[in-house]
Amino acid sequence: MKKHPKRYLWTFVAVAIVAVAVLVALAVHGLMNLGADDGTVSGARPKADTGVHRVCVGTRPVDSLPSAYDDNSPLEPLERVVARIDKLAHADRYAAVYTGLSLDEDSKSVDVWRVPSAAFDAEVCGSVVKGVTVRLHDADLDRKTLDALSERVGDDMSRWDGTFRMREVGVDERGFVRVGVDDPDKAEPIIKKAYGAKNAPYIKVEYVDQASTLVG
Repeated sequence: MKKHPKRYLWTFVAVAIVAVAVLVALAVHGLMNLGADDGTVSGARPKADTGVHRVCVGTRPVDSLPSAYDDNSPLEPLERVVARIDKLAHADRYAAVYTGLSLDEDSKSVDVWRVPSAAFDAEVCGSVVKGVTVRLHDADLDRKTLDALSERVGDDMSRWDGTFRMREVGVDERGFVRVGVDDPDKAEPIIKKAYGAKNAPYIKVEYVDQASTLVG
């Protein structure tokens, strides 16, 4: 399924977008998380892919989940759960926890990445209604910390023109900054060195054929 990262076209000024993918009837809210104001990432190196940390299969009736938004618009089960997670992601108490999510409409499932938090997990799992499954994954960094790093990289869009061309920069909901370039072999060591040893583990450089328009 498609991700909804924040991207930068190399001919444009850096622009922030929300990582939460929602269905047509769901109002999209920007996800706000605490992070390093200077764009420097701190913390442990990313963990190896450990897969799913916890699976929560919905048991509560669909109508038992309170409306997450003020408009009281009717929502499908998957929409209700995503709306609830969105609201939790805005809560001050989880500002340093939430990283991102993706959803699969076909399987009625949501994958959530977060810095491990028993309290956040309990609230998310307690919000899953019948017919919906939520899978929780570990991440090292919260969303705003990653946003800050992504903005920092995006500001340097034309810095290495003539050596390689940076075409896209975006936060991947799994907990890293994805950088699209025309020549990954040449660009990766340069980019990772430029942003320092602490940031380098959270930057993934990959080939992108051409700059694309913003999604979502």
